[in-house]
Amino acid sequence: MVCNAFFHEHQDALRALYSRPVTEWPKPDIDSGVNWAEFKSLPKLDTSYFSLMERPDVKLGKLLFFDPILSGSNQISCSSCHNPQTSWADHLSVPVGHDHQLGTRNTPSLLNVHARKSFFWDGRARSLEEQALSPIEAHNEMAMELTKLIPKLKAIPGYRKLFYEAFGDEDFSMPEVLKALAAFQRTLVSRRSRFDEFLDGNYKALTDQEIRGLHLFRTKARCMNCHHGQYFTDEDFHNIGLTYYKRKYEDLGRYTVTKNPADVGKFRTPSLRDVMNTGPWMHNGLFDNITGVLNMYNSGMVMNNPKTPEQWADPMYPRVDPLMKPLNLTQEEIKDIVAFLQAITATKYWMKRPESLPR
Repeated sequence: MVCNAFFHEHQDALRALYSRPVTEWPKPDIDSGVNWAEFKSLPKLDTSYFSLMERPDVKLGKLLFFDPILSGSNQISCSSCHNPQTSWADHLSVPVGHDHQLGTRNTPSLLNVHARKSFFWDGRARSLEEQALSPIEAHNEMAMELTKLIPKLKAIPGYRKLFYEAFGDEDFSMPEVLKALAAFQRTLVSRRSRFDEFLDGNYKALTDQEIRGLHLFRTKARCMNCHHGQYFTDEDFHNIGLTYYKRKYEDLGRYTVTKNPADVGKFRTPSLRDVMNTGPWMHNGLFDNITGVLNMYNSGMVMNNPKTPEQWADPMYPRVDPLMKPLNLTQEEIKDIVAFLQAITATKYWMKRPESLPR
């Protein structure tokens, strides 16, 4: 790794290093055993997107997504937490659901969910269809009794017609509702960022500071051990030291799914695409300042590992992932990384809500 301080003084050399195809970039600093993928740009939006949005199952899914009829109170829709104006998340630490009950985990953005391999922070769902069911029936989210939902929808002629057009049968049930919602959600994709333009050869798309941040992201900051590929995620689960074991905000993460003590405190690696549009961050939404997030990683979070014999003897005591290490980043370097995170964040696309719903 070439010292970043050197490149601060010799910016032209750093720009020259990255002003070439990504296959010729310096290899990132990746720990042994980590399966990683090189960065890849998003495709340019083609005209097939508009015909996709007219597909019967997608049109139905969009209406269902924005329709509060899916909730027990008829007041909450999927879009209440996944708002198109806030990058398909909600900008809250945790969501507010039925009877103003608070959730326990931050609402993830739905951008690029078509590319996810698991869903929810703990990975408990393996498909978009499976994922869609949980918030509909959760008591603190949409609080809908599933036995009552299908009769509600079938009582509306407009929905019977839409389900027939999408699936060839007016006698639909929950699987068709979930298929339609998933079909719509698969259309939610990020716009191209300036970094995509840079990857595709427009080497003036990034500033000098952003290129320094890119270099740090790949090297000293160690970010690419978990955030790599087209969507800046390894689709895996890690304990980064935010379990709050036996304290307020305790969340045992993936352990709640697998019951394997090795999974205590592990959460799914989020995609960093559009990251500056989707705060606050982390599974609990407690971080609303990106510099604070980077300061946390800079520390390595090793102070949260077991210290006493009792803690070491406790099989449930969280162990911070060995990929987490103190980074010794300067505040200037952290600013450079923040600048790079801005460069991988695209401008927002505000999809219009349906002007009317079937009634």
